Amino acid sequence: MNFTLHQLKVFSEVAHFKSITKAAEALNMTQPAASIQLKNFQDQFDIPLYDVIGRQLYITEFGKEIYNVAQDILNQVSSINYKTEAFKGLLTGKLSISVVSTGNYVMPYFLKGFLQKHPNVELMLDVSNKTQVIKDLEDNLVDFSLVTVSPQHLKVHQQAIMGNKLHLVSAYNSRHISKSKLNINQLNDLPLIFREEGSGTRFTMQEFFKDLNIKPKIQLELSTHEAIIQAVVADIGVSIVSLLGIKNELEQKDLKIVPVKGLPLISEWKLIWLQSKTLSPVALAFLAYVRHNQQDIYHSYFSWQEKY
Repeated sequence: MNFTLHQLKVFSEVAHFKSITKAAEALNMTQPAASIQLKNFQDQFDIPLYDVIGRQLYITEFGKEIYNVAQDILNQVSSINYKTEAFKGLLTGKLSISVVSTGNYVMPYFLKGFLQKHPNVELMLDVSNKTQVIKDLEDNLVDFSLVTVSPQHLKVHQQAIMGNKLHLVSAYNSRHISKSKLNINQLNDLPLIFREEGSGTRFTMQEFFKDLNIKPKIQLELSTHEAIIQAVVADIGVSIVSLLGIKNELEQKDLKIVPVKGLPLISEWKLIWLQSKTLSPVALAFLAYVRHNQQDIYHSYFSWQEKY
C-alpha cells in the first residue's frame, strides 16, 4: 500500500459526510479532485470501502473499520504538529466543545483565561439542546461536552466543574402564587412551564416530581432557557430553572424565587468526553487548566449564587 495522508483525509471526510461534494467543500477542493483522490485511495484495497446506490453514498462495514483507523492516524499526525508547536512554546490547534443551552452561562468563564494564555488555539463552541450535544459527542465531533446529566448509553470520563442550583421561580407579582411559601402538594395545581423532552433540566425536574408522587400540570413546553424565562416573566406559569440564568431578572425584580421544601435541586455541571477518545494536546491542556483553576473561577464569577 502506498496511500498518502491527503487521500486518507479525503476518505475520512467522505466517510463522515457520506458525500463527496460535502467532503470537497470541507477540504476546500473541487468535487472532481476529491473524487480522484477517493478513487486512488480505494485502489489500494481489494475490498470496497463504499457503495453508491442511486445518488447516495454508503460506507461499507470494511470502510467503517478503515475510517476508524484513519481517524486515529490523522489524530496522531495532528498531535505531532501540536507537540512541535508546544515544544516551541506555542500551543496551537482546535478545541471543540458542545454545550447545552443553559451551560452557555458557564463555559465562557472557563474558556476566557485559557484562550488568553493560548491565543493561537482555535475554539469551536456549539450551543444546542442536550440531544444534539450528546449526538455530537457520540459521533466524535467534539472534544468535550458540558452537561448536567451524563448519557447512560456512552462510556465517558467526566470532570465536575461546579454545582448547579435549580429553583422554582415565578413572575415577581405572579397571580399564580398567593403565599410567600408553598407546600409540596400545591405544586400539583400550578401551571408549570417545562423544557423540551431530553433536556437535563427537565429530567431533573421529573425525577423530583416522581420521588414526591407529584403529577404536575404542564402549561407549556419550550425549547430554550431564555424562552422559559420570558414566559415566566409574562406570568404564563412558573418553572424550575437554573439559578445561573436568572441573575439579572432577580436583581431587576422581574422574577422571584418561590420557597418550596426540597428545593433548590442540586446537580453538577461537568465536562464529559468519550473514554475511547485520544485527547489532543490542546484538549489535554484545557482539561488541566479547568482542574487547576475551577475554584478560582467559581469564586470570581459564580459565588453570588450562595445568597440564594
